[in-house]
Amino acid sequence: MFHIYVSRLWIIVALIALAACTAGTPEGADPAVGQDGWLKGNTNEKLDVVAGQLRGFDMAMVETGYRFTELYFAGEDQNWDYAKYQAEKIDTAIRNGLQRRPKRAASAETFLNIVLPEVLAAIEGKDIELFRQRFNTLLSTCNTCHRDEKMEFISVVLPKQRLTSTAAPSE
Repeated sequence: MFHIYVSRLWIIVALIALAACTAGTPEGADPAVGQDGWLKGNTNEKLDVVAGQLRGFDMAMVETGYRFTELYFAGEDQNWDYAKYQAEKIDTAIRNGLQRRPKRAASAETFLNIVLPEVLAAIEGKDIELFRQRFNTLLSTCNTCHRDEKMEFISVVLPKQRLTSTAAPSE
């Protein structure tokens, strides 16, 4: 399912680029674009539609949730390169989401500037016990942020099932 999300995101990014390229056409004269011409209107109207497709912070959380699970199992497998990759992508997903919803920045500050870098340090040190401690802090910080943002009905727990088959032998 995540791969479908990424594919759709790339299509949306391409449409944004296409819309930007047609910015010089007169108002109301832009051709419809997208498969079967679903994206209609002038450039600003198209950009509004694309912004609606990207949505607010919820899509960033979909990606973060996927990568949170991958990060957990990568750490447990001591697949440190994959764990680092997932932690860095979590950072990117949240920062991208904050561009769309800057009012959430204060709640994400501790996560981005303290907790996630500490997880990355445990990964860099290839220390499984430290990784587990810091991952639990990461999890707790997620729940604190959800409460601060009045989304307490979203409770993050330790993943119980892998989402992909990516695993590598421990070093």
